[in-house]
Amino acid sequence: MTSTVSPPGSSPDSPPHSASASASADTPARRRSVTAAMCACVLVAQSLVAAMNLAIPKIAASGLHPSPAQLLWIVDTYVLVFAGLLIPAGALGDRAGRKGVLLTGLGVFAAGALLSASAAGLPVLLTGRALSGAGAALLVPATMSVLLHSAPPDRKAGAVAAWSTAIGVGGMAGNAGGALILQYLPWQGLFWGYVPLALALLLWVATAAPRVPRQTAALDLPGSALLVLGATALLFGIIEGPGLGWVSVPVTGAFALAVLVFAMFVRHALRAAHPVLDPRLFRLPRLRAGSVGIAVTFFGMFALFYVNAQFLQYVKGYSPLQTGCAIVPLAVGMMAVTKYGMRGAQRAGEARTAGAGLALIAAGLLLLSTADAHTPYVLYLVFLLVMSAGAGLAMPTLSHAIVASVPAGRSGMGSGLQGAARELGAALGIAVVGTVLSVRFASGTGDGAAVATAFTAATALGYRLAAGVVLVVGIAVVRGLGTGARAERGRIPA
Repeated sequence: MTSTVSPPGSSPDSPPHSASASASADTPARRRSVTAAMCACVLVAQSLVAAMNLAIPKIAASGLHPSPAQLLWIVDTYVLVFAGLLIPAGALGDRAGRKGVLLTGLGVFAAGALLSASAAGLPVLLTGRALSGAGAALLVPATMSVLLHSAPPDRKAGAVAAWSTAIGVGGMAGNAGGALILQYLPWQGLFWGYVPLALALLLWVATAAPRVPRQTAALDLPGSALLVLGATALLFGIIEGPGLGWVSVPVTGAFALAVLVFAMFVRHALRAAHPVLDPRLFRLPRLRAGSVGIAVTFFGMFALFYVNAQFLQYVKGYSPLQTGCAIVPLAVGMMAVTKYGMRGAQRAGEARTAGAGLALIAAGLLLLSTADAHTPYVLYLVFLLVMSAGAGLAMPTLSHAIVASVPAGRSGMGSGLQGAARELGAALGIAVVGTVLSVRFASGTGDGAAVATAFTAATALGYRLAAGVVLVVGIAVVRGLGTGARAERGRIPA
């Protein structure tokens, strides 16, 4: 996929000396710097999701006194806003300039972290989390667009693989970095650490990233609002179901509202001249399967991240630092396998490669469901590495399937679509498994063998439910990818 260069004078995002700037961007050293900067940005944005999971025990014991449902909202508010705004943020980058939107996103992300760090109450913390999520939504689609613009045609697949790896490794980086901070500081220290990190990235991007020619794109504010409202209603029903009752008026009303709003979104998008997301794109089997596959991959991975941090601390008795270090090999395994993911897709086909990856994720979840307080760490590590191998195979293959299916003029929408699928899958994974924990284990704190046994049983059920979802949805994904690119040639809406 290549970006369409606008005619002279049509792109105010490109200065008069853009030819020389473009030439310098084509040097190998400059390309490496751009690639590293873009990957670092998405890694940091994604890491905040996983890092929060380590802070749950400290937040639960803090003066905020959150309920189990409120703990889920603390984690999921960031992910929900992140997911809901990704697609409109991609269109905004196409229209206003990817580099400018990227820099704005880093600034908003830092401001949200600062607000969260200084929060004295739950409403302020949730506001800060939402603000950081909005910043992450602005920066992530822009990183993909800048990266693809900078990469020569024969390096684009490798650039997508590196970007996908950074997204996956972000979860592990959040675990490791968050563990180091939380070992010695209160939960507020986690957010203080992200403020200088985001500002340093802002300076790096400002000096290293080239300006990308703008594309014609409409923001579609009504469609964006419907997307966010529908996702919020869906997660509200899942998260609040255990506390309010699954047949209570608020919960059933939330699910009904989600169905209604998503139906309204489809109706609006089919009639709009420039929808934020054209539902007709999902007629393409490869794009449809890739989007669903990315969502279910992150559903399984973030079900793991949410449960793993608590399991290792509550059941195994690990410190935050030990917990973070215990999952680091997952990142190593993912990086080792990812470089073979695209090669496998080229040789064996996307369907087989992605199918093998999803099967390994489900297998890893099922193996983890057998772990208890007496499981040796070496065996636990084997279970984690099974999941990392699956993610390493599935993520680059599925990401490339989406990117390759979207026309160049819709690069922002394409990267926003896969990002929204990724973050919505993560939010659902956290919400579903967290809901199982709240139902089967009323209290996440305390000591003693009885508490550890109850938490282990709840964890096992959560992992098995997540594995079942990954397997069932994975079958549909494999079938969709198996139709191949032949069915979609010439059918992408203009």
